[in-house]
Amino acid sequence: MREERPLRVLVAKVGLDGHDRGLRIVARILRDAGCEVIYAGLRQSTATITAMTIEEDVDIVGVSMHNGAHLTLAPAVVDALRAAGLDTPVIVGGIVPPADIPILKAAGVSAVLGPGVSNEEVVAAVRAAAATVSRA
Repeated sequence: MREERPLRVLVAKVGLDGHDRGLRIVARILRDAGCEVIYAGLRQSTATITAMTIEEDVDIVGVSMHNGAHLTLAPAVVDALRAAGLDTPVIVGGIVPPADIPILKAAGVSAVLGPGVSNEEVVAAVRAAAATVSRA
């Protein structure tokens, strides 16, 4: 019986937002839950996220948004991954008004996690998103 490898999660800040405390906390939560976390850090572009997703054989991409550009940047990440032939789920965390969540989901975002979600909710969202795609 082949043992399955841990989920590989890329976490990044897209655009010019310089606030990454929450992203670092999420990275620790996911590591503690047994995931392998690739921390891309601040000021990433859709191109760098796509390249890292391919290079690191990532199962999930998590992007953090606190700058109000979520309706532009999150769909751009999804579109860039799809244009590269990837079906990697994208999870958005951060400050997202509730009215924008259906718009993000319609654009292909798997889940949106706002302030105050529990560690368990973070891990459950990542595992649920991973279950939607086949892993080699």
